[in-house]
Amino acid sequence: MKRRLPFQVKLFLSLVLFSCLLLALLGAILFHVIDRQLHHDLGQRARVQASEIALMPGLAQKVADRDVVGIARLIQPLRDQSDASYIVIGDVRERHLYHSESPERIDLPMIGGDNAEVLAGKTIISVRQGGIGVSLRSKAPILNASHQVIGIVSVGYLTSYIDNINGRRLAQAGLYGMLLLILLFIFSWIFSRNVKKQMFWLEPKDIALLVRQQKALLEAMYEGVFAINGQKQLILINRAARELLDIRQPENELLGKPLAGVLETPPTFFTESGVQDASPAKNSSRHDQITVLNQRQVIVNRVPIELEPGKESGWVFSFRDKNDINTLSSQLSQVKRYADSLRIMRHEQLNWTATLAGLLQMQRYDDAMRYIQAQSEGAQAVLDFVSARFTSPALCGLLLGKYVSAREKGVELAFDPACQLLRIPPAISETELMSVIGNLLDNAVDATLKAETAPAPVELYISDRNHELLIEVADRGGGVDDALKPHLFEQGVTSKPQSGDDMTGAEHGIGLYLVASYVRQAGGSIEISDNTPQGTIFSVFIPYPAEALTGKKYE
Repeated sequence: MKRRLPFQVKLFLSLVLFSCLLLALLGAILFHVIDRQLHHDLGQRARVQASEIALMPGLAQKVADRDVVGIARLIQPLRDQSDASYIVIGDVRERHLYHSESPERIDLPMIGGDNAEVLAGKTIISVRQGGIGVSLRSKAPILNASHQVIGIVSVGYLTSYIDNINGRRLAQAGLYGMLLLILLFIFSWIFSRNVKKQMFWLEPKDIALLVRQQKALLEAMYEGVFAINGQKQLILINRAARELLDIRQPENELLGKPLAGVLETPPTFFTESGVQDASPAKNSSRHDQITVLNQRQVIVNRVPIELEPGKESGWVFSFRDKNDINTLSSQLSQVKRYADSLRIMRHEQLNWTATLAGLLQMQRYDDAMRYIQAQSEGAQAVLDFVSARFTSPALCGLLLGKYVSAREKGVELAFDPACQLLRIPPAISETELMSVIGNLLDNAVDATLKAETAPAPVELYISDRNHELLIEVADRGGGVDDALKPHLFEQGVTSKPQSGDDMTGAEHGIGLYLVASYVRQAGGSIEISDNTPQGTIFSVFIPYPAEALTGKKYE
């Protein structure tokens, strides 16, 4: 099997190779520029020297007289100070009168074939093959007093000399280039390592696999999921979310859009939960929040995206249609009520049967008859009252179950004689109303049982008079601390003591939170007041809309 290089090594080698190519290209360009500049500078230097030598006093006379010795004596001091490779003096016939490097070439022809312009009175710069090699040279005419050309001055720099200068500069540049290349190696390795670290040390194929798995997982989820970045732009949405929100556009057309442009109605949940606030204290996770998305009630959970510890760069929201949750909750509540009712009825039936059996064994038949009549009359009275005052069958069943459950615990549930509920407000469903009443009664019974005095009755008053639904549940338990009252309806807050072995501790703080959520959602309010001489009164007010006041009774 062919072994593949890790991504970090591939990235490092790619960066190094690319850097070497860039350095080589830069070096070639730099060498070309420096070489051209050096040729230009040395050409101009040779031109200046040739022009100055041609104007030296006495040189024109000595050239005219072909005074070879005098010319050498005049030029040699200049040659010792010049950096040129050679200085040559020639006559008008293009024959050497002086050669600083090859005296033996005296009276020999000048080589190169570039003297025509000089003899015409021009100063030139050229590159030609000379007697000692190829050179960059400048030639200037020597003029007599009549301004006639009588000789030629040639000052040149051998190309080998120029190459030596370029070689030294190239060596220096190469040294700096090596240092730069070493720095590039170090940078490439650190950069590739940092990239791999940001990829959680995963290979690209592993990341691609994770992305495909994540997409498949999100699409398979029944719960809607979408995510936004810090600018509240959509960065992820799954199929369930698009279906729940009735969004027909495909995912690729939605990504990157502002969330307000994706949803039909302004998402008030995001404003209320602190999404628009950059304060870390306000951007904590939220769970089981009831809000409205695209005119649908949903239960939303929010979790921040933290690419760095303590720094949020977006949020992930998951939600379910509240109707689905209500359906499951209703079914569970019904099953629980049936089970509780059966358990209570079984317990009561066993007690009743045991008492009746004892009376019969003692042959106290008259007492047995009176006992049967008393039990039947008490249960029938409560049944007749509840059935007459409340027209909702489900609510009647709930109240009867709570009555029997409280009596089993030794607490009496007393119904106010003025109780009446003929219609349920349209803003709250029957299931939600039963949850409100049931939780308030459970809390009242628990508070009564924890009181230091003998259990007093829990009083219940329900009325739909005066254009609003009023529910009052009064107990004579230990009461609620004033400091706790403003926070009692927050999720997780409870006045009940918790212990380490309390198996129901996870349920504390949920009942009153649900009560307050349902009441606020219905446009109502809830109040807490102290009972006399002790205990607490919970009062719930849910208004009826004007059009509902003339509506039909609950059927």
